[in-house]
Amino acid sequence: MNGTEETLEHALWAPPVYDMSRSPRKLYATHLPQSQVDGGRDSSTVFARMAKWCPDGSVALAQCEDASFRPTEMLGICRDAVLPSSLPACLRQSAPILDYAWYPTAHSRDPACFCFVASVRECPVKLLNASDGNLRASYRIVDHRERHIAPHSVAFNIGANKLYCGFEDAIEVFDVQRPGEGIRLRTTPSKKSRDGLKGKFSRMSITLGAQTYSERCLSVGIVSALAFAPDVASDLYAAGTLSPSSPTASNIAIFSEAHGEVPLMFVGAEDLQSSGGARYGVQASVSQLMFNPGRPYLLYASFRRMDEIYCWDLRGDMSRPIEVFSTQATQLISGRTPRSLTNQRLRFDIDYAGKWLAVGDTEGTIFVFDLAPRSDTVVSANSEGGPTPSTLPVPRTLPTMRYHAHDDAIGSVTFHPLQSLLLSVSGSRHFDSDPSPDTSSASGSEEDIDDGELVARAGTPPGTRAVSRRRTKPQPTASDTTISLWSCAPEMQSET
Repeated sequence: MNGTEETLEHALWAPPVYDMSRSPRKLYATHLPQSQVDGGRDSSTVFARMAKWCPDGSVALAQCEDASFRPTEMLGICRDAVLPSSLPACLRQSAPILDYAWYPTAHSRDPACFCFVASVRECPVKLLNASDGNLRASYRIVDHRERHIAPHSVAFNIGANKLYCGFEDAIEVFDVQRPGEGIRLRTTPSKKSRDGLKGKFSRMSITLGAQTYSERCLSVGIVSALAFAPDVASDLYAAGTLSPSSPTASNIAIFSEAHGEVPLMFVGAEDLQSSGGARYGVQASVSQLMFNPGRPYLLYASFRRMDEIYCWDLRGDMSRPIEVFSTQATQLISGRTPRSLTNQRLRFDIDYAGKWLAVGDTEGTIFVFDLAPRSDTVVSANSEGGPTPSTLPVPRTLPTMRYHAHDDAIGSVTFHPLQSLLLSVSGSRHFDSDPSPDTSSASGSEEDIDDGELVARAGTPPGTRAVSRRRTKPQPTASDTTISLWSCAPEMQSET
């Protein structure tokens, strides 16, 4: 009995416990090397745009600026992980990488499942072996000109048997076990049916809470984000587009695998600047969507050039968020919508227990928000004309903890699935802000020289001189290209 109890005790999984009352401790940091471009004449600094943990927590895979995947050197973090000895240091791709996703049951002990999918520009979607980078299968998305389309977002469903790929005005669905072509879910209404996501109106009658929307549609554009609800009994998933919402179209919609391309509901947002109150969506491009792992009915979304993360409850009125997480306290107090100065995607993450949300900013600061359920009292309408929940302002939440982690923009932060660890990557493109101006000669012609001195041109009238001109394009640089691992574990109390 003791052996059985010990086996069951080790078999039970408990989510990691995080201590967010103090700044985490840095355990590891590595710099990405430089790569040569243009035949080795110029060099540009390589940085990681995003990193994702393998589901078993054995290794993290970073998507880098030089069109490559790099497994981090922080191997063996999970005690029972057995990683291949021939794990490659770099997985080169033929074109820029748009998105990637681990197979949901990927495990280093199971070679058959140790793989991930990658979307590479102008290539079919690739299913790659994580051990050596070899191609296992490819899934083709072809347009009307017989050109390969690379999706901007990829995601596996909860059953891990379907692969969803979002691109312009459509979502392609593949059977993972049958490579080749998939089933296309049009997000634009056809001539026969007006039901869809694009157009002036989508003739549907949908009841969301106390409101009914009869003419709603998802804004036209590239499907930039996909997320499945982590609920086995549910087949819901969310899709967002790069096109900002409009008065007649939302840029986030909820779908069901069983209902196909017909949206079930749409997401709205409160606009405090407008007199109308509720709006049809956020006036910005969708960067990321994610459901709460502990409470799968909560949907979170981040947007381009915005420092806020919105949260909606699928059980209630989806026309307005229930909470907004803001990293800018000064702008929040002034009443202005927080804005970011970069188009780079700054991805957030939620821990597996659904208690903490972490995100970085352009200054290298990581913010951590508490996702504990709020015990706010609901004010109902009374006979004297009191306020209703739909007219109350959406609560704004400030971070519980913040700390300086990098000296450049933080592309992504991600929680470890098994331990109290946080992984962050930094880097962004920086160009010379004061390039040398081009100077023309009196005759309007120019001549390239190396030493930069003014020289007389042969066969030209006296007094006409040529000047030097820099012909090479400025190369971007990055201030900080590190990948850091942070420990958020509670301090162990010494025994007395």
